[in-house]
Amino acid sequence: MARAVLAGLLALVLVTGCGALGGSPSPPPPSAAKLRVSMMSTIDTAPFWLAKDGGYFQREGLDVSTTEAATGQASLTKLLSGDADIAYSSYTPFFVARSKGTADVRLVADASSAGPRSTGVVALPTSGIRSVADLAGKRIGISAPNTIADTLTKSVLADNHVDAAGVKWVPLPLPNTASALKNGDIDAGFLTEPFITDAAREVGAVLVADTGTGSTVDFPTAGYAALGSFTSASPSVVAAFQRAMSAATRDAVADRKKIEPLMVKYAKIDADTAARTGLLTLKSEVDARRLQRVPDLLLKTGVIAKPVDVAAMVVR
Repeated sequence: MARAVLAGLLALVLVTGCGALGGSPSPPPPSAAKLRVSMMSTIDTAPFWLAKDGGYFQREGLDVSTTEAATGQASLTKLLSGDADIAYSSYTPFFVARSKGTADVRLVADASSAGPRSTGVVALPTSGIRSVADLAGKRIGISAPNTIADTLTKSVLADNHVDAAGVKWVPLPLPNTASALKNGDIDAGFLTEPFITDAAREVGAVLVADTGTGSTVDFPTAGYAALGSFTSASPSVVAAFQRAMSAATRDAVADRKKIEPLMVKYAKIDADTAARTGLLTLKSEVDARRLQRVPDLLLKTGVIAKPVDVAAMVVR
């Protein structure tokens, strides 16, 4: 009988470990919260990839998976369809959806704003276009109508008293702009980095209108959003995402070398371009007053018909 009791105690010690010796058993690691993010191949998403590949999300208890979207509208569509919990996009689709009442979009993190010479309109030296005034009546390539591309361009045109109504807007993918200039399909084209650097190297394109100046200096360009139903149901997950993005963005700004390999890997540019390209101003914290500039400009240019209160969209 004594042997049986002793055997039972020994088994208990083996099962409970140091707890039977007066210590505390190590708790099992908590399971990571799964988070699906819709992403695009742009250089200002580099802090996100630093957060993912560098373990920032993991340290916050997040298991992040991604799905690729070709455009901001496509990224928003993935959010609306339930294929993503958070979506990266230029801000325009988010504010259009909010203005029309088609989605309860909530802003969870900033991504970038237009730094000097990081967004603008380019043309060939042989085009005769030397300034914003020369863009009157021209064919200007843009990624799509009612996007950050024509919104920023229209603002710069207005600053210089050029009638945007006389411009012919030509939708085409940003990577195709250089060849469209070379083939004479457009007179000028809106580009962001790294495409400005690529177009200069490939066809000798020059920047004729810096859209990060004038009324749109430091203008917010892109960010991350979720639906209100998700932010209400998963506040801890959203907060963890925000902390990881804040830390990764801070480190990316402090040391560009941390994100150059990620631009090569995820933005699909070569190492030389990654080293030389100008960067948009990388951000993470959502500032409602700063972002209010975007829907206000969209309202002014007729992209949206109803005002949008950004403060009501921000998740803190």
